Amino acid sequence: MPTVSVKRDLLFRALGRTYTDEEFDELCFEFGLELDEITSEKEIISKEQGNEKAEGASDVVLYKIDVPANRYDLLCLEGLVRGLQVFKERIKAPVYKRVTPNGEIQKLIITEETARIRPYAVAAVLRNIKFTKDRYDSFIELQEKLHQNICRKRALVAIGTHDLDTLSGPFTYTAKRPSDIKFKPLNKTKDYTACELMNIYKTDNHLKHYLHIIENKPLFPVIYDSNGVVLSMPPIINGNHSKITVNTRNVFIECTGTDFTKAKIVLDVIVTMFSEYCENPFTVEAAEVVFPNGKSYIFPELAYRKEIVRADLINKKVGIRETPENIAKLLTRMHLKSEVIGDGNQIEIEIPPTRADVIHACDIVEDAAIAYGYNNIQMALPKTYTIANQFPLNKLTELLRYDMAAAGFTEALTFALCSQEDIADKLGSDISATKAVHISNPKTAEFQVARTTLLPGLLKTIAANRKMPLPLKLFEISDIVVKDSSRDVGARNYRHLCAVYYNKNPGFEIIHGLLDRIMQLLNVPPGEKKGGYVIKASEGAAFFPGRCAEILARGQSIGKLGVLHPDVITKFELTMPCSSLEINIEPFL
Repeated sequence: MPTVSVKRDLLFRALGRTYTDEEFDELCFEFGLELDEITSEKEIISKEQGNEKAEGASDVVLYKIDVPANRYDLLCLEGLVRGLQVFKERIKAPVYKRVTPNGEIQKLIITEETARIRPYAVAAVLRNIKFTKDRYDSFIELQEKLHQNICRKRALVAIGTHDLDTLSGPFTYTAKRPSDIKFKPLNKTKDYTACELMNIYKTDNHLKHYLHIIENKPLFPVIYDSNGVVLSMPPIINGNHSKITVNTRNVFIECTGTDFTKAKIVLDVIVTMFSEYCENPFTVEAAEVVFPNGKSYIFPELAYRKEIVRADLINKKVGIRETPENIAKLLTRMHLKSEVIGDGNQIEIEIPPTRADVIHACDIVEDAAIAYGYNNIQMALPKTYTIANQFPLNKLTELLRYDMAAAGFTEALTFALCSQEDIADKLGSDISATKAVHISNPKTAEFQVARTTLLPGLLKTIAANRKMPLPLKLFEISDIVVKDSSRDVGARNYRHLCAVYYNKNPGFEIIHGLLDRIMQLLNVPPGEKKGGYVIKASEGAAFFPGRCAEILARGQSIGKLGVLHPDVITKFELTMPCSSLEINIEPFL
C-alpha cells in the first residue's frame, strides 16, 4: 500500500478542526485508511542516518497514512482532505468541468516516430493557479506517488509539468536519435545531448532507475514547443526552460506512455486534485492532442458515468439490512453521488473521474461496506456449515518431514526459481529436454526458470556449507514445476522429496536405506506384487554409470536414486562423493 506523508497541522487546518492522534486514527479506520506512523522529518533522518545528520531538520509532526493502492485520488493532501470532508458530510463532492479557452486551444501533435517507443500522449492546462510552498510541494509529491504506483515507475506513464508562460504552442511529441537531442535539463546550467544525459544520470540515485526504459532504443522520445524549445525527454527528465515554480500561474501538463487508459487516468487525477487552486475552482482548460493518423482528441476527459445496482444486492453482499435511501446516502459519502430510482430498489450511482478504481458492482458494494462501518456489521453464522481440513498433500508432506528429520537428515528450503544451467548443463542434460517453465523477463541469471528438480538447490546448499562437519545429510520436500499443455495455465506442480548424502564415501547404502524407510512409512511393501515397490538398474546423465536405479512403485516410475557423476559434483563446486534420492510423493495420497 502506498504511504502518504502529510503535515499534521496543515491537514487539520484544511479539515477545519483538530483531532487527537487517537481520534484521527479512528477517522482513518472509518474511511478505510490506516494511520501507519506519527513522526517528523528529524526523527526519520535520525533513524536512517543518525542523530548528527538530523541536526537542523524540521520538527513538524508528520502523519504517515497507508492508502489503498487503487485509490489514486487519496495520494495527496488535497485528495485526502476532500475525501474526508465528503465522508463526514461537511462538504458536497465537487463537480469537475473541462472548459475551452476563449483564445486558441493548446495543441500537442504526436508524430509517427513515437509508435515503437511511447506511442500515447495526453495533455491539459491548469489556468490561473495559485501555488504556495506547501501546495507546490504537494503537487510535486503527487507526481512522484503516481509514478511509483499506477505509472509503474514511469514504464507505463511519465508525467511532465511545465510553466506555460515560458512556452509557445503548438507542441510536438516526436522521437529522435539521442545524438540529435540537445537541451538544458532540469536543474542543470548547460546543454547536454541525450547520450551525455544518460551517462550523467547513471550515477543519479533518483533517475538511474528509469534509464533502462529507453536507453537501448534507437530513438528517444522528446517534446518541443513551436520555437524548438525542449519541454521534456520522457520518461527521464524535463527541460529547465519550462521549470515550474511557486510563482507559476499557468501549468501545461503532458502525460506520455505505453498505456493509453492509464495515461488518461493519471491526467484526470492530477488536474482534479489541483484544479481547486485555480481562479475558477475545479475547472480545467482543455488541450487538443493530434495522433499520427490525423485524429484529434480533447483532454482531459473528466468523464462521469452512471451505474445501477440493486439495494438488495448490496444488503446481501455486505450482510446488512438498510433501506435503499440509506444505502444511497452511504455511497454519496464515499464520493459516489447516488439516488434511488425505478421500483425503489434500484440505486443509480454517478462515478466521478477521480474514482478510476470503481470498475465493477463489487467495488460499489465495498464502498457501501466501508461507509456503513465494518465494526457495525453484525456477526452471524454462515448458512453453509463446513469443517476445515488440512490439504491431504500438505498433511503427507508434514508427516514425512518429521520422519526424515528423525532419520538424521536436516531440512533445507531452497528457491523455486533457478538458472537454466542448474537444471540442465550442470546435471548433464539439455534444457529443451527438461520441460522447464521459463521466466519471460528474469531480473538475474540466477532466476531464469522454475525448477524441474530439487537436486540443484540441495547441492548448492551443501556447497555453501562445505566447512560444516561431515557427513552432510540434507532433504527437501517441495514443489517442482513442468510444462503441461493439458492444464489451463500450461504447467503443473508436482510435490517431490529429495535427499542428499555428502561424505568421503558415496553412502549409497544410506540413501537406499532411507528409501526403504520412506516406503515403510507409506505402507508400501517391497516387491512388485500387492502394489509394492522395486528398484531397477537405470541410467541418468546426472549419475555415475552403473550406480543409478529407477524407483517403481504401484506400477509407475516415481523417481531415481544413485551416486552422482563426478562431473556433476565438480560443476557444483563440491569435492567429495555424493548420493541422492528424488521421488514424487503424490502417487501415495
